[in-house]
Amino acid sequence: MTLLRSLVIAATLAIGHGFSHQSAKQPLLTPRSSRISSRREVLFHTASISALTITSPLLLPNIAPANAITACPNGSQNCVRQTWTAPSSLSPSDAIAQLRETLAAYPQEGQEDGKVDGGGYAIISDTLDGSSGSIALEYKSSGKGFFAKGFNGGRPFVDDLIIESSGNGAFEFRSSSRMGDSDFGVNGKRLSYIGGLLKGKGWNGVMLTN
Repeated sequence: MTLLRSLVIAATLAIGHGFSHQSAKQPLLTPRSSRISSRREVLFHTASISALTITSPLLLPNIAPANAITACPNGSQNCVRQTWTAPSSLSPSDAIAQLRETLAAYPQEGQEDGKVDGGGYAIISDTLDGSSGSIALEYKSSGKGFFAKGFNGGRPFVDDLIIESSGNGAFEFRSSSRMGDSDFGVNGKRLSYIGGLLKGKGWNGVMLTN
């Protein structure tokens, strides 16, 4: 019995020594070659992701072309777009000057005894220069109509007219209402009035479908 107990103790010590010896052989740090490999893999994957981000069209933001006004929504009843082209005899600067004169000729009291743009208008910005830039105008209703009183607290409805140069003497017009589903023809009447003045100066206009 004493001999058996001694053998068991010796075997236990041998096993414990084996585990300790094996643990001592395990490095506390990852070998340098493994670290280098891991770093290379990380760099490779990072570079791959960066290249994908740069080259994949699906990851690029949607960038609108230069000098292109946003199209009107399909079936919109409160947005109108047109293109007007100045006579070829006019220089770019003369065409812009003539366009500004035309916009300024629009009556501040509006049309149809104030039923159209009775609240006047104002130029918000003007960056037209040569064959680039745009003009933004704000038109207001009188605020006295039934819909302004009933649905807008007696405040005037506001419409926006954006005009951008498309180059070669052409200008895109977009007149739209900020709220509501229908403008009762106001945007069309506004552009018809301005377009009539431009046509009288020899400009050519085209109605855009959206």
